[in-house]
Amino acid sequence: MENDQLTELWEMQANDSSNFNPKDIITKAKKQRNSQYISITVMSLTVVVLFIYTFYYAFNHWNTFNLGLTLMITSLTFRIILEFYSLYRKEKQLISMAQKSYFAYLKKYYKARQIINFAVTPICIAVYIFGFYLLLPYFKDYFSKGFYTYILISGIFSLIGVSAIIIKSIIKEKRFLKQLLS
Repeated sequence: MENDQLTELWEMQANDSSNFNPKDIITKAKKQRNSQYISITVMSLTVVVLFIYTFYYAFNHWNTFNLGLTLMITSLTFRIILEFYSLYRKEKQLISMAQKSYFAYLKKYYKARQIINFAVTPICIAVYIFGFYLLLPYFKDYFSKGFYTYILISGIFSLIGVSAIIIKSIIKEKRFLKQLLS
């Protein structure tokens, strides 16, 4: 459904349930959808790199290195599936609801996103970190001290960067939920 048609549909309805007009909601939905696409893309690229490495090098015999890679891949894959489900469920609802019911749906959606943000995401990150931790002894044995240090430092900074991005998106979602509830 085109944005113009959706706007017309919503403008025909009474708008006493919210402080947002249809254009505001559409703009915010597009912005969040784009950030979800970026998150999905980054996580997918990471999974692809891990898969390629895993199938090329890792499965000669099972050990904690393989377990670490498997944990990292599984946590990212689960998070990607969750993001896709969340994204397409919201888009489906956007097209099929009137403004008042969609506004109520948005409140429920962002409350469910809080569960994802505060429960599921930290678990996925913890599993990913544990998987990375399992790889470190192998990296230390097989790579030079300098490259091992690079992997360790870049891994830590990557996790800090990803955590900062996640925290920023959580703050945005909380702010939007607060606006919806007020």
